[in-house]
Amino acid sequence: MLVRSWNLFHGNTVPPQRHAFLDEMVRLASDDDPDVLCLQEVPAWALDRFTAGDVAARPRLGPLPSLARVGQALTALNHGVLRSAFSGQGIAMLVSPRHRVLAHESLTLNPRRFRDAQARLLELGAVARLAWAKERRVVQALRLAAADGRTYLVANLHCTSFHDRRLAQAELLRAAWFATSTALAEDVVVLAGDFNLTEAAPAVRELASPEWGFSAPGPGIDHVLVRGASTTELRRWPAEQRRFDGRLLSDHAPVEVEIE
Repeated sequence: MLVRSWNLFHGNTVPPQRHAFLDEMVRLASDDDPDVLCLQEVPAWALDRFTAGDVAARPRLGPLPSLARVGQALTALNHGVLRSAFSGQGIAMLVSPRHRVLAHESLTLNPRRFRDAQARLLELGAVARLAWAKERRVVQALRLAAADGRTYLVANLHCTSFHDRRLAQAELLRAAWFATSTALAEDVVVLAGDFNLTEAAPAVRELASPEWGFSAPGPGIDHVLVRGASTTELRRWPAEQRRFDGRLLSDHAPVEVEIE
C-alpha cells in the first residue's frame, strides 16, 4: 500500500509565476497509480475532481459552483500573487480503484471553542489568537477496504502555519485523536499531510511513542505516519522528480511510505 502526500501550493511553482500547473502536478503525483494520494492546498473549485475533497478556506465569492468558477477566473489573472484569495482552498484524497471506500468523514481542527480553550491553556496573546482564527483547518478521513482484505483509516490534514508551533501541535493531536477514534480496531491508521511541524516537535515525538504507536516521522514538515503495520522509511522526492518543463512544482516535495 503506497501512500503519498503533497502540498500543491495552489498549483504554483517556485518561484511563483502568473500561470498555475495544478493539472500537471496531479498527473505527476498520480501517474504511477499510488494506492492513496493525499493533497493539501487544493483550490476549492478543483475538489470535486478527487475521490474526496473537503473545503478548508471557503471561496470568498461564495460556495455556489458558478461563483467558484468566477473565483477561478480571477485567480488565473496571476496565480503567483492571488493564490487562494478568491478561489478558497481545501484538502483532497485520490484513491486507486483497486480499493473500496467504506466511509468519508471530516473534522474542523481549529473551531472557535477549541481555540478558546487552547488559548487559555497555552496563555496565547492577541496576535496568536487572531492568526489562529484567520484560516479554517480541517482533517478528512477515508476508511478503505483493500483487495488483500485489510482495512485502512487514512486521515489527511494541513495544520496551521504560525511561528508559535504549539498551534499546529494542538491541531495535530486533535487530528490524531479523530483518526484513531474513528478507526475500527482492525484498521491500519494513517496520518498524512503537511503538519507544519518537524520531527523535533513534542507532538510529533508523542505520536511516535508507544502510547500512540505511530511510525517514525520524516525530516521535514510533511509526514506519513502509520499505526498497526510496518512501513518503509519515508521517502521525499528529489527536486528533479517534481520538475515540469524546467519549472519546480510547489514549494513542498511529495513524501511517501510503503505500508508492508
